[in-house]
Amino acid sequence: MPEEVLFKTERSHSREEIATYLRSVADKLDGGGDLALSAGDESVELAVPDRPTFEVKAERETNGSTELSVEFELEWKEGEDAEGGDGALSIE
Repeated sequence: MPEEVLFKTERSHSREEIATYLRSVADKLDGGGDLALSAGDESVELAVPDRPTFEVKAERETNGSTELSVEFELEWKEGEDAEGGDGALSIE
């Protein structure tokens, strides 16, 4: 099935700004509210279920120079809560 991008933004931010964004997401998840994303004239509101799948991935990409990344992803099927997992996650 083809992927439909509902919202995307990518730009450089300070570590402090990124931490603020991540805290806002955490607060919304803790509070059970919808997650509203907006940048410029783009926006989307998502109703995150009680048990989405949480994926954390660290990558090293080498194409002449080396780029490192860490990705945090919440994923769920519309109308369903996800279950299961590969074990306890620790982020320090």
